Amino acid sequence: MLIGELSRVTGVHAHQLRYYEAQGLLEPRRGGNGYREYGEDAVLTVTQIRRLLAAGLSTQEIAYILPCATGPEPELYACEELLEMLRARMSGLDEHIGTLMQSRRALSDFIAATEERVAV
Repeated sequence: MLIGELSRVTGVHAHQLRYYEAQGLLEPRRGGNGYREYGEDAVLTVTQIRRLLAAGLSTQEIAYILPCATGPEPELYACEELLEMLRARMSGLDEHIGTLMQSRRALSDFIAATEERVAV
């Protein structure tokens, strides 16, 4: 299938599909006319990429994970290096959430203090 059809089937814009290709996540063949041609497996790959992106993974991390992925969820083969990378990503997210919560508390304090001044 051509990029337009893959875009329609997956709901992913063509420019994003080209970005996935540039990141090494998709590998289309080139037809005699120079157009990108994707196999049926590209739909599954794009679905996996989208789900892994939704989990907060970078395209570099996804490039590492994709060879270990099966199915649309995707399911990942268990290997220690993969688990270490996923755990490190989770730890980074936890730290980021902690920082966001601190910022939220500080902003809430500013709002409360400002509302008190407005009420006076």
